[in-house]
Amino acid sequence: MTGEAGVGRRWIDSSEWRALVGWLALVAAGLVLTLWAVRSGARLGTASAPFLGRYRLQLSPLTLLAPAVAAGVLLLAQRGWFDRARFGLVLGAGYLGGLGWALALALADGVAGLTRPLLNPDNYQSDVAGVADDPLGYLRTFTNPTTPHSPAARGHPPGPVLALWALHRLGVTDQLALAVLVTAVGVATIPLVLVAVHGVCGPVPARRYAPVLILAPYAIWVAVSTDVFVTVLGAGMVAAGVWASAAKRRGPRAGAWSALAGVALGTAALFSYAAGWLGLSLVCLYFARRRPFLNLATGLGALLPVLVADRLGFGYVNGLLLARDDFATRVQPYRSVLWWSLISLVALLVAAGPPLSASLRRVRTTPGWPFLVGAGCAVVFSILAGIARGGVEHAWLAFFPWLTVAAVAPREQGGPPVPAPLLLTATGALTAVVVEAVLATPW
Repeated sequence: MTGEAGVGRRWIDSSEWRALVGWLALVAAGLVLTLWAVRSGARLGTASAPFLGRYRLQLSPLTLLAPAVAAGVLLLAQRGWFDRARFGLVLGAGYLGGLGWALALALADGVAGLTRPLLNPDNYQSDVAGVADDPLGYLRTFTNPTTPHSPAARGHPPGPVLALWALHRLGVTDQLALAVLVTAVGVATIPLVLVAVHGVCGPVPARRYAPVLILAPYAIWVAVSTDVFVTVLGAGMVAAGVWASAAKRRGPRAGAWSALAGVALGTAALFSYAAGWLGLSLVCLYFARRRPFLNLATGLGALLPVLVADRLGFGYVNGLLLARDDFATRVQPYRSVLWWSLISLVALLVAAGPPLSASLRRVRTTPGWPFLVGAGCAVVFSILAGIARGGVEHAWLAFFPWLTVAAVAPREQGGPPVPAPLLLTATGALTAVVVEAVLATPW
């Protein structure tokens, strides 16, 4: 069903209604569970479970920006523009629409909605001064127990701090300009994901996935979190791996692209210790496409940035152990693993939105299942390992875009394409507007 065919049915598709009702039921149950945890005095470590931050009501004329952006994107999708336009234009519209959506959500709090997270003393920005004129010295002393770090930097490799330091050195010192730039970098995830979906699932699902990505509820944290560096690098890794494993690409060209995918993965690992889980997506993809030997090139490429960092003074394993010790002393005693294992799933449901429900129902019918496996395993491991104890709304940003891929999968293997899930997308957008209005996020 392409072009304008089926446009009138896009809002009343029965499977969408079932997915929406299922999502609403799960969210309602999760919020009741969260309220029970708060009222019973469970060790949660936050005043705004299932998220980190605090609750307040913030309404102003700027609150109307996000609904206006959402209405424009939904109107274009409902009229079939994403189906008819050249794919290059879809990629550009995806980027610009996503940037407008993320900025509009953040600006519901005014300019402070963009700058406040960067000025938070618990965030990476407070570490930049410690780098001074010696980034190599900062690398060498990063795992020194006496080196002072912000809470955010203690749980991560040095990548986020050095990225902000580099932006300062390039002259981006104004907080608003820096916030907009970070957001612009994060939104580049959208065209990269669409390229990967196009290469694996085909052009129609990719086009119909565009509105889902543009109006994703987790855009709330894209505009306020430096974790978007990991998100972009992870998306670039997957896109490069898809390109490398295409049937028409063989020999040195395939090896070069798969090695590039590995370099992106290794670089992402210098920003987040959890980034490596996305590599499982490529492992599954290479085997699904009968190109298992590309794993060798990707694996070697992933080692390169880590080994370079090691030669420059940052021991990756030492950093990981330091982060584990910090978690054990700063987080673990104050946040119940049992409660947060459940509440993190509630945060996931809200942040990913109703398309997550449709995606989980159709995992078996999409050729994009390797994407869901990598992201899903990362989420499951975080929960089972007991490290998902608040803050997953930004810590899992790199995984969210891949968890909803199957929302545009056919209802049966090899079946006809399904319409864009606009009802689910619109409900997710409304969810984001509500969350932004009542939640002050520290990230």
